[in-house]
Amino acid sequence: MPVSAVTGAKSRSSRAGRKFRDIRHSRAQADAAPGNDYTGVAPQPTRPMTEFTDTRRRRLYFRSWHRGTREADLVLGSFAEEHLAQFDDAQLSRYEALLECPEPDLLDWICRREPPPPEYDHDVTRLLLGFKYRPRPT
Repeated sequence: MPVSAVTGAKSRSSRAGRKFRDIRHSRAQADAAPGNDYTGVAPQPTRPMTEFTDTRRRRLYFRSWHRGTREADLVLGSFAEEHLAQFDDAQLSRYEALLECPEPDLLDWICRREPPPPEYDHDVTRLLLGFKYRPRPT
């Protein structure tokens, strides 16, 4: 008989229908440093959207803060707070095209795992790649 036996769905010792006895859930030092725990903090914009008078800038600002993953929200939202007000119409169009890209591709470019393709290698992308995210004091 195997160590893991099938149990009922409401059993307290079941996990996906199996019983696990010898698993320990301890946080290793390599998992996360104690000061970098962002699990209970939702990213929040600091600049009110009413500060932007243009509807297009407001929409891009909102989309930058609501991408889907926390990492992309923090980087793109902070980037938009800092640079969106100074963009002209052509730069806004290029930034809007960047927001249409899949999130894994954007994060690969930001983390320098892959270079951006030639159609996305422009001034707004270079600004984004040069942007350094700094956590806000809490």
